[in-house]
Amino acid sequence: MHRVAPAIILSVRPHGEHGAIVRALTREDGVQPGYVRGGRSRALRPVLQPGNGIIGEWRARTVEQLAALTIEPGHSRAGLHGEPLAAAGIEWLCALTAAALPEEQPYPVLYDALDAVLTAIESAPSARGWAGALVRYELLLLGAVGVRARSGAVHRHRRDDRSRLCQSQERRGGVGGGGVRVRGAAVSPAALSA
Repeated sequence: MHRVAPAIILSVRPHGEHGAIVRALTREDGVQPGYVRGGRSRALRPVLQPGNGIIGEWRARTVEQLAALTIEPGHSRAGLHGEPLAAAGIEWLCALTAAALPEEQPYPVLYDALDAVLTAIESAPSARGWAGALVRYELLLLGAVGVRARSGAVHRHRRDDRSRLCQSQERRGGVGGGGVRVRGAAVSPAALSA
């Protein structure tokens, strides 16, 4: 297997004394793992940051083997990791994408959307400029993996679940006055609505 493609780094794990296992999202081939020799060195550490764009070259003898990955720096967003809010947004986007997407399945729309949100984080002066884009990306990602969400459904279900929980506790002879027992402690309905 031989593949060369631009990619966005999603996660980096140390491996051995000097290497790193990198998972990167490519436009045509989806999430691709690879072993980077010297990935923990001073020269490569700034390049191997979640959210950075790279040109990756994956080489493996067989498809089942973890590919050796050589990288060339592309678009660096390493400077944003010094800003707490931007760093948290980048880390969240990359970790969520790495956890949700299976390997080797193309998601060109998600690649473009992730790149756009990362660019918005990079260019916006505050979180107001990119928070909405981050939420829309989360919904797009969840839709791509098969989870469907309706607008306002989360809050409505949360209230309904609380009232059902209180009613079921009352029927079973739980805490009087509409409260519930949580790990042996009584919790009032006012605490549940917070």
